[in-house]
Amino acid sequence: MSVATYTKAGAKAAKAATLPKDVFGEEVENTVLIKQAYNARLASKRTVNATVKDRSEVRGGGKKPWQQKGTGRARHGSIRSPIWRGGGITFGPQKNRNYKVGLNKKARNKAIRQSLTLKATDKQVAVIDSFESKDGKTKPAAELFNKINPGRKTLLVVPEFDEFINRSTKNIPKLNVVGVTGVNVYDVMNADLILVSSKSLPELSKRLNATVTKETK
Repeated sequence: MSVATYTKAGAKAAKAATLPKDVFGEEVENTVLIKQAYNARLASKRTVNATVKDRSEVRGGGKKPWQQKGTGRARHGSIRSPIWRGGGITFGPQKNRNYKVGLNKKARNKAIRQSLTLKATDKQVAVIDSFESKDGKTKPAAELFNKINPGRKTLLVVPEFDEFINRSTKNIPKLNVVGVTGVNVYDVMNADLILVSSKSLPELSKRLNATVTKETK
């Protein structure tokens, strides 16, 4: 599949680039796997907001309220019992909840290949010769992406995401930059244009088509 190519100055090159078939030519019978990977990514980013204290975390209650027998009242061991007002909460939401959804590496890589294939089919993938920043300045990077895809969500895939690239792109609206190892279904599906540097193509192919082998003891 041939796609448009841009120079590092943002100009459209006359010669088109060819995308590797093992990444952008995945067969997509249905989008169930993409949906699973998308939801798994959202779940991994979810934070625990609701939390309560159980009886071991509530302050006080170290002394028995009254003696066991002879008072005519019910027996109690602590005022921080869940049946007391101000006591601990039973079966309430805890701060150690884990919302992550398991998805094995083989399925995750296949979902990424399927999502990239859908984007390439819809003409939403392009190649840039190279992208780098030696001083971390935002202005040159902003001018570059305003030429290529102004006002739309762009996902830039670089071989390695370093500090200078982060500093030069983090304040540019609607631009998301990831390294080859950070490509995921969520970012791909939410972008209007997937811009892949030419050096990232072989690395992307190597990562998404790596053979998964079981470790033997």
